Amino acid sequence: MDFRTILSNFNVDGEFVSCEPYGSGHINRTYAVVYKTDKGNKRYILQKINSTLFTNVDGLMNNIKLVTEFNRSEIIKRGGDPLRESLTIVYTKDGKTYYKTENDEYYRVYIFIEGAIGYDVVEKPEHFYESAVAFGKFAQLLDRFDSSQLFEILPNFHNTVKRFENFKKSLELDKLNRAKNVKAEIDFALSQEKYVSTIVDLLESGKMPWRVTHNDTKLNNVLIDTKTDKAVCVIDLDTMMAGSICYDFGDSIRFGCNPCLEDTPETEKVVFSMPLFEEYSRGYLSVFGDTITDIERKNLPMGAILMTYECGIRFLTDYLDGDVYFRLSREGQNVDRTRTQFKLVKDMHEGYDKMCNIIEKY
Repeated sequence: MDFRTILSNFNVDGEFVSCEPYGSGHINRTYAVVYKTDKGNKRYILQKINSTLFTNVDGLMNNIKLVTEFNRSEIIKRGGDPLRESLTIVYTKDGKTYYKTENDEYYRVYIFIEGAIGYDVVEKPEHFYESAVAFGKFAQLLDRFDSSQLFEILPNFHNTVKRFENFKKSLELDKLNRAKNVKAEIDFALSQEKYVSTIVDLLESGKMPWRVTHNDTKLNNVLIDTKTDKAVCVIDLDTMMAGSICYDFGDSIRFGCNPCLEDTPETEKVVFSMPLFEEYSRGYLSVFGDTITDIERKNLPMGAILMTYECGIRFLTDYLDGDVYFRLSREGQNVDRTRTQFKLVKDMHEGYDKMCNIIEKY
């Protein structure tokens, strides 16, 4: 692959030095690029976009352009540094947000944000708190942005009603006769049906506002300053769509409040961490102020339950379908993933009143 030729199509400064694989992402191929300039070396991020997953690259990159340009203007108004607090697209020489090769490969370039890294696991509560501040600020910055402008990259991605319907169809087909192996998990999944439409109904009725949602609010999608341990910037904007902030809040809780691996076979060790829930809630709400509505605030704990449950039924559906979607490294992995999520859901139900009290506290 000739990186120099690809990069020559972008408005980058200086003389090419190197291009090396970078980061731990699994969707797009990411590289750190170094250019030599009169003021020293300058780095960029080069990404090969996964056009198999993101089939409408125009829609994808237009979403990112709209949001980053809006964020940059808001950050400048607040006296911040847009080159550090937001992703910055480097345009091609003909003014486009990406470059398409003759082989139908798609590439984009961002300015590298120096002195900041992403963490794959919660090494200390302060980082989890800072990720909450970052995602809360991201949502708050975009409060006045019209989310209807965004192209729906992954239709019905967090539509729990649709996910539940897909699960029931797979259960009814049971094409591999696997349902008998996961009867307890199926019974639990079915027992939650009364909750699945909660957020969807609030959005569709207009009682809850549609906002820009990130839809992949893991810790490693926040860059943390290596010197101050403070959140710098939210990255990986590929799955941005219109939705509820309860989705983003809930997915962070699902990911960050479980001390065990997502696929641990030792389900008895899985526990929902209320102290980490409080840490995240404190950070998230500290930057939202009056921007968050009463209906959103009251449904943040339900968002945590629904995002965890939704993930669980996706794993369970995939197991019933023959493990065709989620990548496996061993047999039974999807079942273990399902059990982990469902254990967290049970813990959240038991602690629901406490979760609501924590939200009201902050």
